[in-house]
Amino acid sequence: MKRAVVTGGSGALGAAICRSLAAAGLHVIVHGHARPGRAEAVAKEIRAAGGSAETVVFDVCDGAAAAGARGTSSASPHGQAHGHAGAGSRLAPAGSSTNGPAPAGSGAPGGLAAATDPRSSCRAVAHIGDSTSDGLISPDYLPDRSQRMAAQYADVGVRHTIFDISGARSVVETLPGQVNGYDAAKALVREGFRGCWVIALGTDDTADVAVGSAVGRMARIGRMMSVAAGEPVLWIGVKTLLNNGPYAEANMQLWNATLRQACARYPNMRIFDWGVVARPRWFISDGTHYTSAGYAARARLIRRLSAAGPADAYP
Repeated sequence: MKRAVVTGGSGALGAAICRSLAAAGLHVIVHGHARPGRAEAVAKEIRAAGGSAETVVFDVCDGAAAAGARGTSSASPHGQAHGHAGAGSRLAPAGSSTNGPAPAGSGAPGGLAAATDPRSSCRAVAHIGDSTSDGLISPDYLPDRSQRMAAQYADVGVRHTIFDISGARSVVETLPGQVNGYDAAKALVREGFRGCWVIALGTDDTADVAVGSAVGRMARIGRMMSVAAGEPVLWIGVKTLLNNGPYAEANMQLWNATLRQACARYPNMRIFDWGVVARPRWFISDGTHYTSAGYAARARLIRRLSAAGPADAYP
């Protein structure tokens, strides 16, 4: 049986993801930190409905505790290579490294109900992205308007969305005529934006670091977090299917690892670990960008994480 660890599984969104993964036939390991009793209640609910679940308790930003949890759980509690899903604590990926959650309203094996999304605590969202966000708002990739990112945010109660997306964008470097991620975010703040942030940058940043940029990964993340100034931030992790070159998956994993380290510094920061849930068939031939099905799934899963309350994706 395939397994998935759901970090923050004791929260409202995390519990919904746990139920969906169990409905899809996975053995679910429900993570709890401050609320172990609620994690156990979620596991009991899944078992009572015919699913398979257990619990694990640790702080995801405490490396020693996470390593110790590996010895007590039947699946690894931390790290993309092992596959986890999550919706809370300080690390907030959503979905699964295997089959992913059953869509809301769909039939599910084992008599378990599929998850429904809670309403977002955010009324305004600024989405800063690179070319991996282009298809989220493109009618060419997503002809059905309801699948596009704006509609997905609206579905969970976001009233005002701003998209600032530019191909080959990084936090630091610029191409001719382009504004980098840091300056784009600062411009929004100068214009009066106050609200939640979704930052879908990193693919180009980690590649730039790999070829010798003097600005490291943590410094890049820190620049974006400084602009947010304590407002809630959801970072989207990165992934490619490439084995060599600056955009190799090994460099993407280095970026994702730095995002996890940054969680300890920024209590207003959560992560959607896209690398865990992204399926190879969602990528086009360049191994970096997505098909229409991939963008639809990406939008749907970002919505699930943005539709979180104080204990879930947004603090």
